[in-house]
Amino acid sequence: MLITGGTGSFGQAFTRHLLKEGKHDRICIYSRDEYRQAEMAEKFDDDRLRFFIGDVRDATRLFRATRGIKTIVHAAALKRIETGFYNPEEMAKTNVFGAMNVINEAIGREVDRVVYLSSDKAWQPISAYGQSKALAESLFLAANHTSGPVGPRFVVTRYGNVAGSRGSVIPKWREQIAKDLPVKITDPKCTRFWMTIDEAVELVMEAIDTNAPLLIPDLPAYRLGDLAVAMGAKTVTVGLGEFEKLHEGMDDKNTSDVARKMTIRELKKALESV
Repeated sequence: MLITGGTGSFGQAFTRHLLKEGKHDRICIYSRDEYRQAEMAEKFDDDRLRFFIGDVRDATRLFRATRGIKTIVHAAALKRIETGFYNPEEMAKTNVFGAMNVINEAIGREVDRVVYLSSDKAWQPISAYGQSKALAESLFLAANHTSGPVGPRFVVTRYGNVAGSRGSVIPKWREQIAKDLPVKITDPKCTRFWMTIDEAVELVMEAIDTNAPLLIPDLPAYRLGDLAVAMGAKTVTVGLGEFEKLHEGMDDKNTSDVARKMTIRELKKALESV
């Protein structure tokens, strides 16, 4: 098993699940952050883990890392929307050309299964991040038609930001609330999907075993204003950026404005485990 971006929030949770499951003798963590790799190695302290410093932009390094690998979970990406707004070429290098490298090396190494972690931002994208993820989705789905009869099976999973993950609003707001500062909110009417890290892990485990090319979970949604109330935050409304949507969507029939809305009470309860 190889996990690109394996030191991120998802990668660590997924690794923890795999170790507990006990079906893999070797789990390879592929990322470019040596500090987070060292932290993860110390925290997990498990001989089944292998740590590879590398960037998905580097096809040669990726080829070496995929030797003997049967399953790849591709989680590596540049994910911050504002990063893509100011640096679209860098986002393309990682999210698009990096995806192409993963596909090519998976086919060259005769990998069995590749699971790509996409985003609700890829549906009707308006940001460079969403556009890069949408194009990567197309690449992975199309790879099923070109990998040959014994080539890898490519599966795309699409979901929103995981609650409490690095860079998401919950840890950022908690830090500001602890300092008695108001939190910046784009629009209290904004809706977003709610997904836990455990649900994200379960979805990828399902993708490893499925023959479906695209997996989209059925998730509840919440209003940003309700989340702020549930967290006890004072807010300052700053307005939506030109690269942000009022509502997100998984597909035409699954958008955050029509999905079941979590109540403030539900959000308070859910926040206890985030």
